[in-house]
Amino acid sequence: MADLDLRQLTTMLAIAEEGTFSAAANRLGYTQSSVSQHIAALERAVGGAVFDRPGGPRPVRITPLGAVVLEHGQEVLAKADALGQAVDRFKAGEGRIDVGALHSVSHAILPTVLRLLREERPRCEIRLSEPDEPRLGELDLLFYDGLISEDTEHVLLMEDPYLVVAPPGTLPSGPVSARKLDGKAMVAWPATCDQPRLEQSLADAGARPRIVFRSAGSETMVSMVRAGMGLAVLPWLAIHQVVCRDCGAIHGPEGWPDLRVHELDPAPARAIYLHWPPGRGDQSPLAARAVEVAVEVARELAQQAPAARA
Repeated sequence: MADLDLRQLTTMLAIAEEGTFSAAANRLGYTQSSVSQHIAALERAVGGAVFDRPGGPRPVRITPLGAVVLEHGQEVLAKADALGQAVDRFKAGEGRIDVGALHSVSHAILPTVLRLLREERPRCEIRLSEPDEPRLGELDLLFYDGLISEDTEHVLLMEDPYLVVAPPGTLPSGPVSARKLDGKAMVAWPATCDQPRLEQSLADAGARPRIVFRSAGSETMVSMVRAGMGLAVLPWLAIHQVVCRDCGAIHGPEGWPDLRVHELDPAPARAIYLHWPPGRGDQSPLAARAVEVAVEVARELAQQAPAARA
């Protein structure tokens, strides 16, 4: 069976549908002798005749062995066609990629990247996840705030500055010294990702806030600040879409006080990286384009960030 090839199965299917070798040859653009050679090679591969040949213009009849070969041969041809289409979509950048991202990147950078990719490649498939650990695993791309320990290729997308979110009057207007946070109640992210480094940088600046609540959700943290639990130090990407450009306030539901956003001095920032498996040349066109789009989106966002306006 190792000698069996797709041309032989294609020829057999054409003969079965057309009824004669000559009609199949016309349909396929082969000579009749080529058709005969294909079937002879197929019969040697399967060890028996696949057609009864009555001779003359009369239609051929498929043998019982031929019926078995044809049934499974049609499945093979269908899978080969599907494979060819999948390869064509892959080369056209319309395949599938698996992307992992931490929450605030999913909230800010990733939606724009996805929209642009889908506009360019409507048939592409993108599967998303928020992994618990900074590992590529089976992912094609991973957005993460820092470098990961695996051997990956990566690009720095942007520096994302941390800002203080507090009720009005809690802190002086404008940028505030990190020391002003010392001893104050603070809601914070869990001690994962870049959070330990942030808290260490505050401590190095002389600020040791009292952590009264931790949550992985930026919206939950802002709600806790509104509830009077304390202030929060959040990266700009996590809150930039709800910060009023005119007054610097975060506008909440009716009846809730607005919150103020302050820049920090010194200004800590987290580094947002995009990681992918080593060997850029082995990337699919879709994954390679996703990297390019992410770099473009992040560059535009970085121009809006406080550090870019300083």
